[in-house]
Amino acid sequence: MKLLFVHQNMPGQYRELIQWLGAQGTHEIVFLTQRAKAPTFKGVRSVVYKTHHKADEKAYGLSRTWENAAGNGFGAVTALRTLVADGFTPDIVIGHVGWGEMTFFREVLPDTPIIGFFEYFYSVHGGPVGFDPASPVSDHAPYLMHGHNVVPLMNIEVVDVAHSPTMWQRNRFPASFHDKIYVCHDGIRTDKLKPNKTASVSLGRVGRPLTAQDEVVTFMARNLETTRGYHQFMRAVPYIQKARPDARILVIGGNDASYGGKSKHPGGLRGEMEAEVGHLIDWDRLHFLGQVPYESYKQVIQISTCHIYLTMPFVLSWSLLESMAMGAVIVASDVAPVREAMAHNETGLLVDFFDPEALAAQVVEVLASPKSFAHIGHAARQHVVETYDFHTVCLPEHIRQINALVPAALAIPVP
Repeated sequence: MKLLFVHQNMPGQYRELIQWLGAQGTHEIVFLTQRAKAPTFKGVRSVVYKTHHKADEKAYGLSRTWENAAGNGFGAVTALRTLVADGFTPDIVIGHVGWGEMTFFREVLPDTPIIGFFEYFYSVHGGPVGFDPASPVSDHAPYLMHGHNVVPLMNIEVVDVAHSPTMWQRNRFPASFHDKIYVCHDGIRTDKLKPNKTASVSLGRVGRPLTAQDEVVTFMARNLETTRGYHQFMRAVPYIQKARPDARILVIGGNDASYGGKSKHPGGLRGEMEAEVGHLIDWDRLHFLGQVPYESYKQVIQISTCHIYLTMPFVLSWSLLESMAMGAVIVASDVAPVREAMAHNETGLLVDFFDPEALAAQVVEVLASPKSFAHIGHAARQHVVETYDFHTVCLPEHIRQINALVPAALAIPVP
């Protein structure tokens, strides 16, 4: 089969799927992306397209998202026309609709089936916008949020089938979308992500490697930002350190903002939180590791006595499910997308996002008696294996969805 994948930041949500398809050795796979130095995968050819237009910084706020999406869409469809002219006409297209890249594909591929990834529908209700009373929404926010939605609203008619990774994300879209959206996670490699009692982490300030025998608290986010609760985590640190004088706290994440606004502090959110609670923190026992290689991240989670995952109501991080797969005992924020993946006192421990003292108290309880909570880590892994495993749960569903759209002669054997 000829498959065309589309995502401005290859591989995006398709990391595992394209590797599996490429390894079959029977498909011609092209990945259309803006990422100039994308990772390479066996059996996958990447093609870089350039956006045709970018909105000016002073562009009208209500239409800026569409202006950028239109530029991406025209750039992508121009690259698609070249692919077709060069002899590559896909049997199916699979891609993320969020940046507008597939908006004009029907003009070139009127009869080719398309599966679109529908990640998020914006609103001032139920998501991060308006969630924190300390950051009230402006009068213009409802209109700006709805302006963001022009892209999925246009693309729902472009795709034959839509895809969302969780029910919470699917349910944010209008009810008229729901029958077209199938829900299935991208998939977690639970065969590779598992507990490891021999894991160790070396730190410059510690004279020996840390292992699972040490008292270790971990926090991880792609970037240390308010949407992922970094500010609440930092407010909890002094309470944790006071109660557990031997605990070391390891933090993974960059200093930018992936979602939402940036701190106005000259030192960013890290600088803002240091100014607020820095005088209460033992900095010798708080370790910022930055953005680390994937294998290093795994070992950090594998030695963790208690892992903290905080988020406003937003797209669920891969790191939560990955940490669960590695058997971590997790204290997480009690919000709807987390509750979909984790049950309190069964597969995790849920706390109020806005209560850093309660967060600290729950972490301290785990640190004081890790054996009493070990069953939660075991149950978390089992839940991910049964619900989110790539090979046994998610891959077969994605293949079934593909097969339903292509001729029987092209069908991929379901694993």
